[in-house]
Amino acid sequence: MRIHSQKRPRHSGMRGGNVVFLSDKTHGFENAEEFLELLKVNKDIRFVRFMTADMIGERDCNFTIPVEAINAGSLKRGFGFDASSLYPERINESDKLALFDPTTARIFPVAYETMTPGFERKWKEVIIFGDVVDPKNGYYVYDSRTKLKKAIGSAKVATGADRIFIGPELEFFLFKAGPDGSPVVEDGKPVLMDDGGYFKRGRHGEVRKEIQLLMSEMGYEFEYDHHEAAPSQHEVDVHYMDALSMADFMMLYRYSAKRVARAHGLFASFMPKPMLEYNGSGMHVHQSLFKDGKNLFYDKDDKHELSAVAYQYMAGLMKYIPEITVFLNQFVNSYKRLVPGFEAPVYICWDPQNRSNLIRKPEYEPGNEKAVRLELRSADPAANPYLALAMMISAGIQGIAEKLPKPEPSHLDVYHLSQNERDRLGIRSLPGSLEEALELAKGSELVRSVVGERFLDDYVQIKKKEINAYKLGIALHGEPNKDDPKLTRYELEKLLPIL
Repeated sequence: MRIHSQKRPRHSGMRGGNVVFLSDKTHGFENAEEFLELLKVNKDIRFVRFMTADMIGERDCNFTIPVEAINAGSLKRGFGFDASSLYPERINESDKLALFDPTTARIFPVAYETMTPGFERKWKEVIIFGDVVDPKNGYYVYDSRTKLKKAIGSAKVATGADRIFIGPELEFFLFKAGPDGSPVVEDGKPVLMDDGGYFKRGRHGEVRKEIQLLMSEMGYEFEYDHHEAAPSQHEVDVHYMDALSMADFMMLYRYSAKRVARAHGLFASFMPKPMLEYNGSGMHVHQSLFKDGKNLFYDKDDKHELSAVAYQYMAGLMKYIPEITVFLNQFVNSYKRLVPGFEAPVYICWDPQNRSNLIRKPEYEPGNEKAVRLELRSADPAANPYLALAMMISAGIQGIAEKLPKPEPSHLDVYHLSQNERDRLGIRSLPGSLEEALELAKGSELVRSVVGERFLDDYVQIKKKEINAYKLGIALHGEPNKDDPKLTRYELEKLLPIL
């Protein structure tokens, strides 16, 4: 993932058939009035799809509202819905409001068609993000997007930064899909579609291009795409954005990638480790703080061009990463990726270019202030993006608040060090299981400050149910054959189809 300093071009918009987009804009409206005007003049837009995240960031948490129900009053009041299926609410407290943010609205560039003979119609929809609020109290304890907004606000107060830039690398697999769109499993494994490697061979590059084209028409700018290290594994890299916009993008990207893949008879999987014998899918997250156009992470006089603020932020990530890991790697399957030998980081250390380390400082553009950033490599693309970014930012900012000392880089291949050698160097490990990560989060003051007591308690219960279901599945069906590694039945039936 390259983060560079060129000015982002304004998207030119698009025209099609009798649809005329307001000021040629397909995204990013300034206010409610402009958004309402869009709906008024574009007769092909018939629905607005509200997209949100449940506590674990499941992709299918969305519902649509006909444009006739959207006006200045309803936008201000919000749209009522039953939240009991998304959050651990008591049934008599399930009424919540979806409060749209018009600045996030994107015309989804896909035309839908009716299938009823004699009733041939086409329509489009707008995808929009926003917050889930409580009708009585406003703030809603389970809304993870609100928690990211709070973390961003706290970070700006603590550092004076006016922009927190994020650039993720979301890796994914393209597996064979059945007639219903679900992944096809044969001999205990999802079916691969090529034998490509990193930047080599592979198939379905056109799927990567189509994902980019679809999302580019919604205003996003991409940098490049390529085949990843494992067979059937892919990556598409987007230009960096501010943290909240990026979290919204990540939700929409996973939704769009699955839509495009399904149209090609494929299943796009963001599961961290769907094939145990190959590299898993990670989500390396590049991050930096800016103030008045200046990069707070940059120091031209430092050997690595990193400022004291950058080192403190890094130290905060390294100190608190064990406690926040359950939000960066939130499924039992996540911990099958975090093992030595597959390029996924396991040990808590940093180095400018060493990919065996948890954090690195990319060296693509030495001397370019705008390009200086830190890359955290442990998260995976199945995470709830709002919670994952909120935890990373909060951990880094806590390091600044505590004025933590500069961590020394590790120029070693830490995978090949013995445990005694790592102990001598003070190199700790990430949690080795969801169970271990959950226990660390339960005792974390930092985590509680980000998500709150009630959210954390209920999140723990959700994850405990997952752990118990996973263990029960193994007890009932046995461990997979170690000589021919496969996922457990629980992972294949409960996780693979939704991740």
